[in-house]
Amino acid sequence: MHFFDADATRTALPFEALIAALRARFAAGCEVPARHVHEIVNPPGEAGQDAAGRRMTSLLMPAWIAGQYYGVKIVNIAPGNARRGLPGLHGSYLLFDARTGAPLAHIDGDQITARRTAAASALAASYLARPDARHLLVVGAGRVAQLLPAAYRAVRGIDPETVWARDPAQAQALAAQVRASGVAAFASTDLPAACAEADIVSCATLATEPVVRGEWLAPGSHLDLIGGFTPAMREADDACFQNARVFVDTDEALQKSGDLLVPMQHGVFRADEVRGTLTTLCKGVATGRKSATERTVFKSVGTALEDLAAAVLVLESASAAPAA
Repeated sequence: MHFFDADATRTALPFEALIAALRARFAAGCEVPARHVHEIVNPPGEAGQDAAGRRMTSLLMPAWIAGQYYGVKIVNIAPGNARRGLPGLHGSYLLFDARTGAPLAHIDGDQITARRTAAASALAASYLARPDARHLLVVGAGRVAQLLPAAYRAVRGIDPETVWARDPAQAQALAAQVRASGVAAFASTDLPAACAEADIVSCATLATEPVVRGEWLAPGSHLDLIGGFTPAMREADDACFQNARVFVDTDEALQKSGDLLVPMQHGVFRADEVRGTLTTLCKGVATGRKSATERTVFKSVGTALEDLAAAVLVLESASAAPAA
């Protein structure tokens, strides 16, 4: 059984290879059952710890390719970890032989989640952003937002890049990180103006109220919505979806995403008007961008298919590496 820590996992998942692996896996498919959610309530620990601090949520996300690989991502969310000086989320990925059940690898789940999330957005943009799209606006400055510039550069000739975040210091730090890679980048405090200038707007926040408004978006732009993964979370207002062609990563997004549920409730669009998923795009069944002037929107909530594709890439990359 191989063990891949965060550094080894990151090294094994360069975006060009990861996006190609996701494209191939979405086209080929795999089995993805519903995820399991378990609430684990622990006895009171330290004085003053509230109920949320004593409750841990564990998510189990399985997927398998018959006759090849079976994997499970385990994500543990402990809201009380902030007062302990620990991250609130820990993830691990376990990969097995689907025929024998033998364990093959234990992989850092946080790296898999962050990198496959950014790669899925770039994969969607390869179909939905204009071929000449250059100006990327990243909204947010967290773990996934920090990966988006490199992921997008794997599919489009991105230069320049703009960063906006609620904390201007975080936006400045991410812009400096991008400049260090040799790409022009700057932080903005004017989100409407930044949206108007961008060819691609990619949002990776935990917002519960719209951050981006449709009136700010330029004709021909592509809007990528990553952060919201519950019905109570929204990054975009209803106008972002008006007169736009809408795509999702999987049909599950239509049940889980507030970004989609709210405008559908308001009659902006119907579920059957969504133009495609990553599966139908990668299979060539759905048509991506049709013109240079239309607006496109992609909403993702994540899927265990992506985790499995990334985990297999990690293991097979290590197996193919020459011995030292």
